[in-house]
Amino acid sequence: MQSAILMKEDLDRVEFSRLAREHHRLLLVYARSLVRDASDAQELVQEALVAAWKNLTRFDVTKDFGSWLRGIVRNKWKDHCRRMGRRPEFAEEELGRLEASISAWEAKGTETGAVFGALEHCRRRLPQAFSEAIDTYYYEGLSGEEAAEKLGINASTMRKRLERARTALRDCMDQQSTI
Repeated sequence: MQSAILMKEDLDRVEFSRLAREHHRLLLVYARSLVRDASDAQELVQEALVAAWKNLTRFDVTKDFGSWLRGIVRNKWKDHCRRMGRRPEFAEEELGRLEASISAWEAKGTETGAVFGALEHCRRRLPQAFSEAIDTYYYEGLSGEEAAEKLGINASTMRKRLERARTALRDCMDQQSTI
């Protein structure tokens, strides 16, 4: 009798692991949109996945698993803000719009991996100055001023490069979605 229970738990663990891997990258992007620091975003996602595992029996299978996980990330972010003595930077309305955008994106049937592949393709097509601005600001997590200093440019030039890089990425991604 006990072995049957263990087998079911193992199957649940395997399925949860698969779903966690499937949603992990998008959860990191979502968490990173809430917190500036990459390590804080990773910690939020890790805490959310642990909480999701512990509360897996509460998940309503008629609902979207990714949306459920993002809700847990959002709650962990609010807890993080309270622990740090900060007010959340986003109002509930803004969080709702962010969730609606992500849900609509997922509903298009776009594979997360394919989207990130397309984004990487577009990123490689950027001029070097734009690519460096994206790398230092988003991937290295430097502030605008720190990134500008590292690149040897002034802060207003950095802001303009980021703006143009985002526009170029958005245009490229729009072209990729029509292919």
